[in-house]
Amino acid sequence: MKRREMLLSAGAALAGLSALPTRWIAAADRKKQKVLYFTRSAGFEHSVVKRSGDQLSHSEKILTELGREHGFEVECTKDGAVFDGDLVKFDAIAFYTSGDLTKPCNQPGQPMSQGGLKRLLDAVAGGKGFVAFHAASDSFHSHGSQITPYIAMLGGEFVSHGPQQVATQTVTSPGFPGMEGLGRSFKLNEEWYALKNFAQDLHVILVQETEGMQGDCYQRPPFPATWARRHGQGRVYYTSLGHREDIWTNPMVQKIILGGLAWAFGNARAEIPPNLEKVTPQAGQMHR
Repeated sequence: MKRREMLLSAGAALAGLSALPTRWIAAADRKKQKVLYFTRSAGFEHSVVKRSGDQLSHSEKILTELGREHGFEVECTKDGAVFDGDLVKFDAIAFYTSGDLTKPCNQPGQPMSQGGLKRLLDAVAGGKGFVAFHAASDSFHSHGSQITPYIAMLGGEFVSHGPQQVATQTVTSPGFPGMEGLGRSFKLNEEWYALKNFAQDLHVILVQETEGMQGDCYQRPPFPATWARRHGQGRVYYTSLGHREDIWTNPMVQKIILGGLAWAFGNARAEIPPNLEKVTPQAGQMHR
C-alpha cells in the first residue's frame, strides 16, 4: 500500500473512533464498576508496566484515565496478596503479567499464593470478567503438552517474538465492541507475539497476518491475536497488543481496549461463536 493510501486508511479508521458512547462502558443507573489491574512481572518486566518509585506505570496511568473518562474505576497493584482478599468488589480483573506469578521476584508485594491463583480462576469461572494484555499470555507456562489451568482459561499461550515491525491485523469480528470503524484490516508498529495452544472455542476478533513479516517465529500461517471466549460463566478477552508506549496512547487501540472491557463487564453484548477453524484454520501449524 502506498503511503498516501495508508494515511487515508488510518484517517478513516480514526474518524470512526468518536462513535464510542460513554454508556457503552458504564451504565448510569448502576454502581460504578471497578477493574483490578494486576501488573506483577515474575519474568521480563515490560516498560509500560514498570514503575518509577511510587508513580504508576505508563499503562496504569492510561487505563486509570480511560476509567475516569468512561465511568469505571481502576485499582492498580503488583501485590499478589490481593487475590487472597475480597475479589467480589471487582467487576473485572485485568492482567499485564509475566512468568510464574506464584514465585518470588524483585517486585513490590507478595507473589500470588496457590490459593490466590485458584480463587482467581474460580472467580472468572463464576462470572467475573477477565481482560489480558500482551505479556499476560507469557504467564504460567504450560509444560510440554500439559496446559496449565491459567492458559486453559486464557485460551492461548506466548511462544516468542521477533523484531518490532509494522504488520497487519485482520478484523474477523467487525461487530465485536471496539471494532466499529476499523475496516477490514489495519497496520501498526508493535512487538508482535507468536502464540500457540489455542482453545478450540475461541471467538477470534483480530488475526495476525504473517506474510512478509521478519523473524523465524512468524514463518507460519496466520493465527489469532485478539479473541474472546467464555470460561464457565466468565467473559475472557485477550489482546496481544500493548508492548509499546505509543500503542497505549493510540486512539484506535484505546477503543479496542475499551471494547474488550465493555464486553467483559457485560455492558456490551456480542455473539461469540467459535470461529478458530474458519478464520485461522492452520493456526496450530508452527511453520509454513
